[in-house]
Amino acid sequence: MGSVKADTSKTHRRSCHVVAMPYPGRGHINPMMNLCKLLASRGSGSGSSSDDILISFVVTEEWLSFIGSDPKPDNIRFRSIPNVIPSEKGRAGNFAGFLEEVMTKVEDPFEKLLDQLELETPATAIIADTYLVWAVGVGNRRNIPVASLWTMSPPVFSMFYHFDLLVQNGHFPANLSERGHELIDYIPGISSICLADLPTIFNGAGREVLGRVKEAISWVPKAQCLLFTSFYELDTKSTDALRAALPFPVYPVGPSIPHMTPKDKKNINEDYINWLDSQSEGSVLYVSLGSFLSVSSDQMDEIAAGLHDSGFPFLWIARQDTSRLQKACGEKGLVIPWCDQLRVLCHSSIGGFWSHCGWNSTLESVFSGTPMLTFPIFWDQMPNSKLIADDLGNGWRVKKVGSGDENEVVKRDDIARTVQRFMDNSGEGSKEMKRRARELQLACQGAIDKAGSSATNLDAFVRDILQHP
Repeated sequence: MGSVKADTSKTHRRSCHVVAMPYPGRGHINPMMNLCKLLASRGSGSGSSSDDILISFVVTEEWLSFIGSDPKPDNIRFRSIPNVIPSEKGRAGNFAGFLEEVMTKVEDPFEKLLDQLELETPATAIIADTYLVWAVGVGNRRNIPVASLWTMSPPVFSMFYHFDLLVQNGHFPANLSERGHELIDYIPGISSICLADLPTIFNGAGREVLGRVKEAISWVPKAQCLLFTSFYELDTKSTDALRAALPFPVYPVGPSIPHMTPKDKKNINEDYINWLDSQSEGSVLYVSLGSFLSVSSDQMDEIAAGLHDSGFPFLWIARQDTSRLQKACGEKGLVIPWCDQLRVLCHSSIGGFWSHCGWNSTLESVFSGTPMLTFPIFWDQMPNSKLIADDLGNGWRVKKVGSGDENEVVKRDDIARTVQRFMDNSGEGSKEMKRRARELQLACQGAIDKAGSSATNLDAFVRDILQHP
């Protein structure tokens, strides 16, 4: 598989050396890096300097080429291991095969890297994505404490952890077209949820990887602690239930998003920022359906027509067919392939966020106080949509729940009417949703303050891993 590569920075000698290994995908690498930046800034806790901690951030060679030049603190260094599948298309087009490769062929090069580090700066702790099922065993064999980082929501972790309850109660397997509206009210810490709102891999798309994900969850109790990218006030009930069920500390340390960067970019000019600057306060709908999977061409056309007919300005991030979509949308909106999402969400002209409900996007929406239109596509996005619309109250659904048809196309007229109601600041429902979004934003700000829950949990985690014998 090739030799293990290191970056060219000089060897460090620190009292704490954390080796961080994310699952090789954008939605996992970003929250891991954001967590590592927070750790790097805090040092080894109890008032210690950040100079006391060194973090080796391990990615595949492919991902190193993508992110190797990104700015980071001096005490974070990149290390790379050989590629798994060498293209973004390979990940999205063969998700099950890619996951299998990660679970079976990455352990060996990772261990070789640890052997190399043993001669340079021995690892004192490992932070590994929960999907890296082998990481806990590696740490236990080497007497290195392992923290498992779960990059989805705490409720989704609980759904997997208590999967046997679904089987015992006859909700797995199930035909969603017939039973999608059935309620599940027995998962600890989770409010009643429709069968159709469970992660798709339980009874729909992605079912072929369910065994591997359950295996990864089964290894978590053998780690030394569990980290959530969420913050405690957002997921109090599910977090408390998991703390009671698991044999070790559970630390919500989020939101694990780049929340320190928007204020540093105020003087950076981009065309889309200039366009946002020209719009009225709270008038623009931001639309992004993620970077991993997409909706059908027919659905894209209906979204374009619905946005056009709504009459509201919008900024739409579309990875493909931007020119065609721009033409279909007309002059009211702007369609581009990429933007700095958190910076956009924090812009004063943004009044709402149409999202696929990936967990990182959900956390960014909460941080910015932006209400959401939920349009889940796959996996954990379904329960995230339910959480937003039904539990947190900071958003509405675009897709109806319970039809059992994951590929059902939402028509332009329904889209236009939903957007109009959503963006209308005078409606009582819209007012309440925006009020809840502001409340959650304040809770998020409190969590990341110096004495907040996430800051306190992060310090406790650092002390915990340093006390390992």
